[in-house]
Amino acid sequence: MSIKLSVVDQSPVHGSHSRKEAPSLSVELAQLCDQLGYHRYWVAEHHDSLHFANPCPEILVAHIASITKNIKVGSGGVMLSHYSPLKVAETFSMMANLFPGRIDLGIGRAPGGTGLTSSALAFPNAPLQGEYYADQAALLAGFINQSLDHEHPYRNIHILPDSSEKPELWMLGSSGGSAALAGELGYNIALARFIDPDNCRPEIFAAHQNAWQKSGHQHPPSRMLAIACICAETEEQAYLRAGTAVYRKHSAQIGQREDFLKPEEVKDRYRHMSASHKAMFDQIAAGYTIGTPEQCWDEIRQLSDQFGTEEIATVTVTYGQDERIDSYTRLAQFL
Repeated sequence: MSIKLSVVDQSPVHGSHSRKEAPSLSVELAQLCDQLGYHRYWVAEHHDSLHFANPCPEILVAHIASITKNIKVGSGGVMLSHYSPLKVAETFSMMANLFPGRIDLGIGRAPGGTGLTSSALAFPNAPLQGEYYADQAALLAGFINQSLDHEHPYRNIHILPDSSEKPELWMLGSSGGSAALAGELGYNIALARFIDPDNCRPEIFAAHQNAWQKSGHQHPPSRMLAIACICAETEEQAYLRAGTAVYRKHSAQIGQREDFLKPEEVKDRYRHMSASHKAMFDQIAAGYTIGTPEQCWDEIRQLSDQFGTEEIATVTVTYGQDERIDSYTRLAQFL
């Protein structure tokens, strides 16, 4: 199976640069990945985040698409509970019109931030808690595909005078809760193994395929597996480099919040951890793909076979931008 390698970029606030540079560093990486032959470049949505600097993926998608040539660009994803499906359809249809065949619209159920930010985004209304997600996703697909029922009150709304160019629809998930919904509505599926590797299983793709076939969609679905991946010249360097991301996730699980730490700082913190915290740290690291290019690609191929997908997206969070660029450059040797 020929593997397509893609990117999910959370726009990390690297310790190597000023905070305000984080979005520009994503643009720099996207241009490089376009040149290196990566298949897809998605940007994530986070609100009021200490570590990630992209609350509005639609703006970054449009900009990246405008300064790249071949790579498909999209959202991984738009957190739909905050937004009007019509407005999301209009925004991404406009981008699909400007960049034909290159725009993906990936949506997710999670809030991408705290309850406070959800409240502020919904003001003056009450925030949605996911109870309308299925209805929102159905309406969004209906607008994009111009497939709303004849009796639907929004049937005669036109997104653009010519809506023949459409973004590719994707639904994100990490533990299978949205697989059947995605298949039923005709969304391709992206599994975020980097969020929950313990509960991200091949059976989720099977559930999506089953729902897709039952719904009678004529074209075959696409599926993507997104993994946390850190690559370096040596295995030792890769594990040291990965410490920044692993420690951030470890800290979040125990309720701590601080800036990204340098790999050497993480190594020192680990040395002084309790046995239980070391075990938690090690378990998180075990869910990552870490090593030399050869080691990373061996695991990528294994995951591709295990999950039955030809597309693997990599999420690479490092303390410095240079390390992130180096990781993606080394992985691209096998494209």
